[in-house]
Amino acid sequence: MIEIRAAHDRGNVDMGWLNSHHSFSFGQYYDPHHMGFSALRVINDDTVQPGAGFATHGHRNMEILSFVLDGTIAHKDSTGNVETLPSGEFQLMSAGRGIYHSEFNPSQKETLHFLQIWVEPHEHDTAPGYQQKPFEARQGLVPVASPDGHSGSFVIKQNATIYQVTLAEETQQRFAVEKGRRVYLHLIEGMLEINGINLNPGDGAKVTDEFALDLVNMGTKPVLALLFDLP
Repeated sequence: MIEIRAAHDRGNVDMGWLNSHHSFSFGQYYDPHHMGFSALRVINDDTVQPGAGFATHGHRNMEILSFVLDGTIAHKDSTGNVETLPSGEFQLMSAGRGIYHSEFNPSQKETLHFLQIWVEPHEHDTAPGYQQKPFEARQGLVPVASPDGHSGSFVIKQNATIYQVTLAEETQQRFAVEKGRRVYLHLIEGMLEINGINLNPGDGAKVTDEFALDLVNMGTKPVLALLFDLP
């Protein structure tokens, strides 16, 4: 079964300096029908104005993945990491027993556009951790985070694997779904068909009880998406 979470149905919070679209309940946006999916708790599509950002705040027992789509993030946290994330870069922050951090758009001219994703961990109160790197946007599925860090992916504290999906024009990719697993797909760019169902940018697809997913680029531009293989 595939249930579509349409982009235009997402929660939206516009604070002037921040315009955020929430795939699942978050902050001021609450929808009891969209509280997360398996261990996936948050997908926020954030646009931050020049010179603005999130002041220092805390997290605990959450795996927090950021993917910069346009612009740059200036990151600072309580474990001593002071980093810059340019467009195309991923960051995984394991909050563990507690971490404080800030995220700002350091540019005075350009907006920052990024995805912030929360995955609930399967172990709590561990030491905080930080990982950051770009992943090659090669054809097909590239693992970004996995329990064992295979293929150079981040190590995530959950029995979940997150893939970056890139499909060139007129190409397709099959993803085999292990029995009992669930999948969530979030389309970032392009026009994608999943098992005969069309998705537009910002749409998500909740997948249960499917043995395979056929992903087809239906447009004239490359497809960019994230695929979550979940328990």
